[in-house]
Amino acid sequence: MMRRVFFSFGFIIILLFGVLPSSEAVIDRVVAIINQEIITLSEVEKWSGPLEAENQVEDRLERKGRAQELRRKVLERLIEEKLIDQEVKRTGVKVTNKEVEAMVEDIKAQNSITQEQLEMVLIKDGLTLEAYKKQIEKRLQSMKLVTWNVKVEAKPGEKELRDFYQENIDLYRNNETFRPAHILFTCPKEAGPDQVREIKKKCQKVLEKVKEGEDFGEMAILYSEDLSSKDRGDLGDFKKGELLPAFEKEALRLQVGEVSQIVRTEFGFHIIKLLDHKEGQPIPFEDVKEKVRTDFYEREREKAFKHFVSTLKEKAVIEIKL
Repeated sequence: MMRRVFFSFGFIIILLFGVLPSSEAVIDRVVAIINQEIITLSEVEKWSGPLEAENQVEDRLERKGRAQELRRKVLERLIEEKLIDQEVKRTGVKVTNKEVEAMVEDIKAQNSITQEQLEMVLIKDGLTLEAYKKQIEKRLQSMKLVTWNVKVEAKPGEKELRDFYQENIDLYRNNETFRPAHILFTCPKEAGPDQVREIKKKCQKVLEKVKEGEDFGEMAILYSEDLSSKDRGDLGDFKKGELLPAFEKEALRLQVGEVSQIVRTEFGFHIIKLLDHKEGQPIPFEDVKEKVRTDFYEREREKAFKHFVSTLKEKAVIEIKL
């Protein structure tokens, strides 16, 4: 119930290859103008909405602040995409039908789906296959433009790679693992404010018992509504990134044996106890040398990309209204 694996993709790649979600009726307004082209609030919310759903902070003002910060970050990425689209039009970058078809086949292969299954997914998103191919053509044009303009000339020597390895040692450790236990009080998504308060009150009473010395495992057996963790609340071992962000953040903040305050996630209210925590050990440089080299080039490409985008911004007229 609790395990959730998150896959990390660069936001630009999401914009380049993601199927645009179908729009819903919202009160729309212009939030940015880039060289006389606009970005609307609904466009920002298409991308920020799913991410905001993970924002499970209890404090209303803090939650609002985080949501606003997220929208600003999304808007910044949309501005970058708009500038790249405009540069594609200005420079006349072309993509062949063969390249588009190859990308469609690649998407099907990566997702292990047939042509029929792809078309069914597109229909659910309100797209025809031809419209989707037009999106792919546009995205491939953008990728070509970026590839042509983002060059990495650096050829790192042994010392540079070793310095990069030391500066980023946390990237080159064996997996850090932790073992949380929890007591869960589920909270239905349709629950009203009064019901939510009652559920939280029940959770608070159990937390007080634990703080007063009652055995955490016994309390989990008696009160936890997570049937998958009835073994004294023990959830087993996890790697970083495998649990809900709010839950994981609180679990990793704890010392082994320590119990949290109440934490809310989309499942409900949790009391968390950290049973074990193993730090990942550094992997010797020689064993990860090629990965270090790849990561070094990736950092240099990111720098070059940011420089390219900054030159586009310098030449553009941008007005932000968010």
